[in-house]
Amino acid sequence: MRTFEEMQSIEEVDNFISTHPLSFLYISRTRCSVCHALLPQVGKLMEKFPEIQLAHINSAEVEEIAERFTVFSVPVLLLFVEGKEYLREERVVHMDIFEEKLQKIYEGYMN
Repeated sequence: MRTFEEMQSIEEVDNFISTHPLSFLYISRTRCSVCHALLPQVGKLMEKFPEIQLAHINSAEVEEIAERFTVFSVPVLLLFVEGKEYLREERVVHMDIFEEKLQKIYEGYMN
């Protein structure tokens, strides 16, 4: 399983997204059972996409993140390609469908 870089501020997140051509942000919240159950599944899936840089942020600790990325419910999975949001999944994530979408974007970018 790949690990996620922990973000502590909105500035860290902005810097992370701007410095990595393929960046993925996992937004969760303290005491969110869905968030905690899904995170390792996403980490395992991301082994197939080694060029995507991974970050995690807790919206309870950095409340500005909800406004910045229009988050109403967690978890939120965001993929950025060269700083632009390309993929968003929220709350209930069907891993097989998520993987298909991710694969198409990844292959398109890598080719």
